[in-house]
Amino acid sequence: MSDIDEPTPTGPPSNKALGDSLKAQGNEAYKKRDFEAAEKLYEQAWDANHDVVYLNNLSAVYFEKGDYEKTIKTCQRAIDEGREVRADFKVIAKAYARQGSAYLKLDDYENGTNALNKSLTEHRTPDTLAKLKEAQISKAEKERLAYIDPAKADEARELGNVAFKSGDFATAVGHYSESIKRNPADARGYTNRSAALTKLMALPDALKDADKAIEVQPDFVKGYIRKSHVLFAMKEFGKAMSAIEQAAEKDTAQKHTSEITSQLRKVSMADNESRAGESDEQAYARAMRDPEIQQIMSDPVFQGILQQAQNEPASLQQHMKNPEIRAKIEKLARAGIIKTR
Repeated sequence: MSDIDEPTPTGPPSNKALGDSLKAQGNEAYKKRDFEAAEKLYEQAWDANHDVVYLNNLSAVYFEKGDYEKTIKTCQRAIDEGREVRADFKVIAKAYARQGSAYLKLDDYENGTNALNKSLTEHRTPDTLAKLKEAQISKAEKERLAYIDPAKADEARELGNVAFKSGDFATAVGHYSESIKRNPADARGYTNRSAALTKLMALPDALKDADKAIEVQPDFVKGYIRKSHVLFAMKEFGKAMSAIEQAAEKDTAQKHTSEITSQLRKVSMADNESRAGESDEQAYARAMRDPEIQQIMSDPVFQGILQQAQNEPASLQQHMKNPEIRAKIEKLARAGIIKTR
């Protein structure tokens, strides 16, 4: 089996032939999952001849039995004994690897990753490297989950609000980041940090946070409002309009009507001003710089709809009954590519 080794001479044998014979019997018992018998046979093999491989195999038995404390101690013994007789580095590496796996079974990620790293130092194998990477991911996730504390998240967000109001936007970003770590499922942390980043003109990051707020909480109206503000600052007026219209759709309780109406007016005025004196050709060239519009215009089905609309203008209104097509038509209309009236 892959978890047990063939004997490797590591020093003057007291009775190598007997040790190897007992080890072979232990291997057969191990393969049959008769771990009690395998344990006794490996112990007898060690007593007959101090070959570190026997200790490694004994540790494999303890591991299979779920006795991880004994596994760790036996692996350490194999490592110490192996160092004394300058055993093959691959044997030492295997002891460290199994010791690391045992630590991980006990949720001791610190010692587990340390042991796996030592194993790789002795002898680098794909299996041990994969175990280390998996352990590091598990450790990071465990630490992330342990750090979550909604009450502390609220405290950090309030500290961010105080800093924001005083104009210390960089400090506000730090507090909002802490709030997000403490409660990544709360969309408010992302929208607040987005607002602070917008003040610092870190607009791409601000947009990412607004999008994350929407991802975390799709019905969070302020996420769409914040996204519209960021896109407005980026002078992406068409996208800003789309975001604020989504906010209006999500605001079923009409708690944000005033803020949405104000933003709609602001975006509309800016959009109109940006297009003042623009020819149809210029409007088309500007709109086609938008990847989303490029995708819409390259869609064969949508091209067919537009061609039909040229011959039958009334058909466009019919197609707009489909929500997906309506959204595309409205986007093109806002960009000035088509007119719906």
